[in-house]
Amino acid sequence: MTSSRPYLLRALWEWVTDNGFTPHILVDATLDGVVVPAAFVEQGKITLNVGPSAVQALNIGDDAVAFSARFAGNPMDVYVPMTAVLAIYARENGQGMMFGSEPGPGPEDGPGGDGPDDPGPKGSDAGSGQEGDKPAARRKGPALKVVK
Repeated sequence: MTSSRPYLLRALWEWVTDNGFTPHILVDATLDGVVVPAAFVEQGKITLNVGPSAVQALNIGDDAVAFSARFAGNPMDVYVPMTAVLAIYARENGQGMMFGSEPGPGPEDGPGGDGPDDPGPKGSDAGSGQEGDKPAARRKGPALKVVK
């Protein structure tokens, strides 16, 4: 059976944007094939703004998320294999979904204890043009919670 992750990611991206919020993805930057700006990676993870105003040519395919954006004023093509996407959520209220491990090929374990509610990795508001193209400061705010 194919992975449900790309289908859920596309659906949640659409749900977040349809409600006027800003979709962010949490990425495991340590996995092979991940191409993200290393300057914004913290503790092996990066949070990326994938909102329509922040990225160009967004493609959420079955195998990867790819787009172009500016980080600290420098353009970059970003490539994130689907197995490296740990979560998608709305920046404004934290609603979204964390992805666990799935049977078959992919990471052996899920996101573990390092979720978006950690004070850990925060990346760039890619292409947002706000805050003078400086890395985003850590902020307390909405967070995802695992609900079983």
